[in-house]
Amino acid sequence: MTTTWDQDRQSWEPALSVRQVLTLERVLAGQPEVVAGAHRLDRPVRWVHVAEAADVGVMLSGGEMVLTTGVLLAGDEDKQGDYIRSLHRAEAAAVVLGLGRAFPTPPDVMRRVAERCGLPMVVLHRPFPFAELTEEVQSRLLRRKFAAVSLSEAVRTELTGLITAGAPVQRLLDEVARHGGCPVVVTNLAHRVLATAGERPAVDDVLRDWERIARQAGAGTADGWIRAELSGRGERWGRLVLCGYRGDRAAGRLLADRAAEALVLHRMLGGDGTHAGGPGTPGGSWDSWEAQSARSLLTDLVSGAVPARQLLSRARAAGLPVNRRVFVPLVVRDQEPARLNRVLRLLGLPGIVAELADGAGAVLLSLASDQDARALTAHFAARLRSEPESAHAVVAAADARAAWDDVPAGLREAQHVADAVADSATALDPPPVVRLRDIHLRGLVRLLRDDPHVQSFAERELDGLLRGPDEDLLSVLRTYLATGRNKSRTAQLHHVSRPALYRRLEAIQGRLGVDLDDFEQAASVHIALLAHDAQQG
Repeated sequence: MTTTWDQDRQSWEPALSVRQVLTLERVLAGQPEVVAGAHRLDRPVRWVHVAEAADVGVMLSGGEMVLTTGVLLAGDEDKQGDYIRSLHRAEAAAVVLGLGRAFPTPPDVMRRVAERCGLPMVVLHRPFPFAELTEEVQSRLLRRKFAAVSLSEAVRTELTGLITAGAPVQRLLDEVARHGGCPVVVTNLAHRVLATAGERPAVDDVLRDWERIARQAGAGTADGWIRAELSGRGERWGRLVLCGYRGDRAAGRLLADRAAEALVLHRMLGGDGTHAGGPGTPGGSWDSWEAQSARSLLTDLVSGAVPARQLLSRARAAGLPVNRRVFVPLVVRDQEPARLNRVLRLLGLPGIVAELADGAGAVLLSLASDQDARALTAHFAARLRSEPESAHAVVAAADARAAWDDVPAGLREAQHVADAVADSATALDPPPVVRLRDIHLRGLVRLLRDDPHVQSFAERELDGLLRGPDEDLLSVLRTYLATGRNKSRTAQLHHVSRPALYRRLEAIQGRLGVDLDDFEQAASVHIALLAHDAQQG
């Protein structure tokens, strides 16, 4: 189990920037003046080193602020230039020259070479004990290091406890975001967002322009963005990003380190109800995170709890094309999301798939405006039904939505159609693609199922059967009405003789006190039975 960081020369030690050092009270007493490299003052200072030798670079490891009086350089311009070049090669953070006997004014050669090298050069106009500066900076760095290590261990202990308790990935990420005080994003290697944590407005701001920001973070040009590569068994499979972390960078790196370790461990232990497996293992927890991301997005769209416009950035970050597209909401019952996803990939259709709370599989297709949405939906249904496990699958579809804001209503419409089809009697054989206009009375009754008047009507009409429940009689009644009162078909479906069916129909009419040969009475019972079935789910 390993974590890999952005490849740069910064160590894990906490650092102050050159700019921060120059604002320290003790340094200000020396009247510092930046004479070169002013554009590089945000370079990190890991340590402070006093050195006079011209070949000082051989004693450095990078990131040091070097203090000198220049006593060994006075009068020799070649040595002065070599001194600065040596610091530059060693990747020193800055050089601070105390003006005095050796150099009463800033040496022009050192200033010019430092400017060419991009090395910040600072002169102190008043005498200044270098020991005080060294002591001040070193003590601050040590305090930062202690705070960073303490945070690191606290986070490690907390996240390990959550994993041991079986907490889901989202719980871990929420804690990381709380400690970091910034949004946290987990992506796959293609920058597709799989999970987020943090305050919703801040997360939305990050996702709104995710592609550009992700490129900047990858290139190391985004301020406050700390990225950790997630890998296991020698293969990278994702990234964790602290977005806009404003604390000490070393503390942020350690926080990201612990978060990455926890996510890798969570994956290896098969968190979120999945088994442990290597990258790309079917059913592994990384696949589960992708599924969770899609489910969260589609669930929020269906519920309407979050305005659709606020979810647009999440959809784009999840890899769904959203510009100049039309969206086709589909719902398929009794089909695993993995199978629906596989069909999408086989057909080359862009979209996201998720399992809704009621177990139905939701699909949101994103098509170009010139594509035939109806034909592609039919093609999807036909390809799905070509698989043996899905031979009787029914795709509930809403009409294509040209505006993203209309997608939630479309998903709810498709879900309503799917529910109405699921309520159909087994005698019915719906077409591969069903739309709102195909469910007729059944759809209307289902919409009104929670109305107290409809509930009262259903109980009153069916009272004779409901008081003495006889599932066989209810089933016969359901089939008889669904087949248009076709006695031969009903007998065939229930595997009984016609005389036996007649006796059951007589029993039903006797209990209900109705004549099923009368169209109006039969219609009333049929509506009541549809309402009863809808209420029972």
